[in-house]
Amino acid sequence: MFKLRTLPFAEIPGFVSKETCEFHYGKHHQTYVNNLNNLIAGGEFEGKSLFEIVTKAQGGIFNNAAQVYNHDFYWDCITPNASARSAELEEALNANFGSVDKFKETFLNAATTLFGSGWCWLVYNNGKLEIKQTSNAQTPVTEGLIPLLVVDVWEHAYYIDHRNARPAYLEKFFSHINWEFVSKSLEWAKKEGINSINSYMKSLHA
Repeated sequence: MFKLRTLPFAEIPGFVSKETCEFHYGKHHQTYVNNLNNLIAGGEFEGKSLFEIVTKAQGGIFNNAAQVYNHDFYWDCITPNASARSAELEEALNANFGSVDKFKETFLNAATTLFGSGWCWLVYNNGKLEIKQTSNAQTPVTEGLIPLLVVDVWEHAYYIDHRNARPAYLEKFFSHINWEFVSKSLEWAKKEGINSINSYMKSLHA
């Protein structure tokens, strides 16, 4: 049985309020966990790891399993504390996007223009960094891509604090990225490849 992970902060003042945490984490994220447990009970995916379910399931089971992972990862990508990029990450952003500022512009534009509900990702793909948009519960993991950073652009992620102003939410998001986590994710991706995702999921859902 899967359990809701621990939220790594109580709030992020000016970006993610306690009320947003109560609804986004305590209700939406919890519901995906509950739904997943109910859907796999007595079936072929009962007792399987989250990684196995995300990469092999379809339909409602996939949707809820992927949303558990997508949210797990999102919470680790943001922080109320100052954080720094590793030299390795800085070099990779400069090499693939021209500069950190250009990466910010490209990433926020992709997140702003994603139609409807979904996610915007920075992924590691065979030595390159790429920006990837996914709709609804879709995740780059199913394409063999390794997430390094994600922003949630479902309205429930930002409506309480920012109403319908997605660009304002995204600007705040960028100023609260947990660069230490993103840097570690790049390090793990280079060392372990796709297994780094499995290791991350197991660290939260043993």
